[in-house]
Amino acid sequence: MSRAARLALAAAAAAIAGLAAAMVAGGAAFPRVIAGLPTAGVFVRWALPLSKLAMDAAGVVTVGLLLAAVAFFPSDKGMLGQTAQTYVKAASWTALVWSGAAAATMVFTLSDQLAQPPLEVLAGNELTSFASQTEQGVALTLVVLFAVALALFSRGAITAGAAGGLLVLALATMLPPPLTGHSSNAPNHDMAISGVAQHLLGLALWVGGLLVLTLHALRKGPQLEIAAGRFSRMALWCYALVGLSGVFSVLARLTSVSDLWTSSYGVLIVAKIVAYVVLGYIGWWHRQRTLARLRKGEPRAFLRLACGEVLLMAATLGLAVALSRTPTPPVTVPAGTDFELLGFTMPPEITPATVATLWRFDLFTATIAVVLAGLYAAGVARLLRRGDRWPWGRTAAWFTGVAILVLATQSGLARYAMVMFSAHMVEHMTLTMIVPIFLVLGAPVTLALRALKPAARRGDRGPREWLTVILHSRFVKVLAHPAVATAVFIGSTYALYFTPLFASAMEEHLGHVAMTVHFLLSGSLFFWVIIGVDPSPYRLPYVGKLLTLFVTMPFHAFFGIALMMYGEVIAQDWYEPLGRAWGPSLLEDQQNGGSIAWGFGEIPTLIVLIALAVQWYQDEDRKARREDRRADKKDVELEAYNEYLARLNRGNKD
Repeated sequence: MSRAARLALAAAAAAIAGLAAAMVAGGAAFPRVIAGLPTAGVFVRWALPLSKLAMDAAGVVTVGLLLAAVAFFPSDKGMLGQTAQTYVKAASWTALVWSGAAAATMVFTLSDQLAQPPLEVLAGNELTSFASQTEQGVALTLVVLFAVALALFSRGAITAGAAGGLLVLALATMLPPPLTGHSSNAPNHDMAISGVAQHLLGLALWVGGLLVLTLHALRKGPQLEIAAGRFSRMALWCYALVGLSGVFSVLARLTSVSDLWTSSYGVLIVAKIVAYVVLGYIGWWHRQRTLARLRKGEPRAFLRLACGEVLLMAATLGLAVALSRTPTPPVTVPAGTDFELLGFTMPPEITPATVATLWRFDLFTATIAVVLAGLYAAGVARLLRRGDRWPWGRTAAWFTGVAILVLATQSGLARYAMVMFSAHMVEHMTLTMIVPIFLVLGAPVTLALRALKPAARRGDRGPREWLTVILHSRFVKVLAHPAVATAVFIGSTYALYFTPLFASAMEEHLGHVAMTVHFLLSGSLFFWVIIGVDPSPYRLPYVGKLLTLFVTMPFHAFFGIALMMYGEVIAQDWYEPLGRAWGPSLLEDQQNGGSIAWGFGEIPTLIVLIALAVQWYQDEDRKARREDRRADKKDVELEAYNEYLARLNRGNKD
């Protein structure tokens, strides 16, 4: 048996041991059985977490294999090397295991819920209903389908772009099951859902990447030094993401610090924290000592530490699965439908003071704001350090957009947007028509292209090369066409509010996340076409930009008029159970929202017109100066020619 196979078996044993120990410590191994109530039995009690462990482990390994192929090993002008292609093909087999484990988890989950043996579940009709009509069933069905798609497409992927797309799909496939577990039932379920999503993505990249890197080292694969260096840089960010998201996930589930030692759930959390700290120390040791020895051609020290790290990570993965089977500490929450739906009690009547004071922390948009501000500041700092200049106006525009994003999603406006259609419309218009204008004027792509360093190896793809490939891709070329960008900007608004989409999105935190992302992206796409500074596949003349703007804005005004004239309450099934006892009626509030949509367009139109006027003036000024330089050059050449003729004339006279 090879050393790589022995490590894989040892990691599996460590994961199972961690699962078993955590289930015993947390009480899930020997739950209290109430006489007279049917149970699925001991077999299902252990088969369910084991199948979940297999599903999570297969997903992590699949992510790690695709990550290694895309990021760890150099490519050649977009084509994967031989080692990378080997790992992509291996991902097709682990994806099949992932799909099978998800299907088994579905069967055992339903068996546990119905208290029936798995064979009876398979023989009945309940499995079809569970897979298509319940949150858990739909989530597991998505994993099965996406994992099968990964297995099929991985067989023929030979380019870095194809492998990158598969990596994104694999990361997305990791998300559905945990988002329907404890996180969806936590008192602060918005923070819990965002926290667990970020936590899981960071873990998948970190654990999967290290496992594949260690197996590569055991197989004495080529380019180990390059792969280890790239993983080390990525692992630091993953470690920070896992730690911060884990803190927010714990805060969303526990009501006091004492829960950490007075509840079984808290004890397992403490165990995860200890493992996290130890893994952080091992990672620090890697960066300080073993990577240097690896560069000197001494891989043995790296292998010893990496193998131990993999085993600890595997045991922690088993602990995490057991944690999902452990009940959280009981929490006393305010009674009422409003808290059940919103995650907070109904706020008082809306006033400027309440909007300014009743802030509500949203982890997802806070993360976006921090990432946008941090990356932009880092890019500007890099340019300044090497002596380059960056226009202060672009920096001011970018951070103005980020500040408005924070105000729209974290202040009292975000709280009232959950209970009032008019407040939601203010937030919508701000995210679609105000924030994107300032972000686009910040020219982030131009900054990134100037700040990022080219790949160290010619033909390889680093962040700068990936950004260039995306900008020149056919997808971006189609999406950035003025007609397409305008259609998305206008049509998506009508499609959202005059179909059941809005009601469905309001009922789930993921729906709010999707709306926020769509508002920002659709607005940024449109204003990139109109006032974008960054390179674009299409460059409209300024008259064409003005025409596009003036054609688009009436559609938004008509949308507001349509809302004011609409006789039915949109998303009534959401707003009515909240029981808001103050303010206008639901229909009146909706009409107020239409008035806001109708009048709001004047603000962004004015800002865009000012920006276009400045850009047009600067462009004409540059053209004039360029023509002046050409004219001056011609004058100099003409004077030199005249002088030459004069000298010839004087010579002839002599």
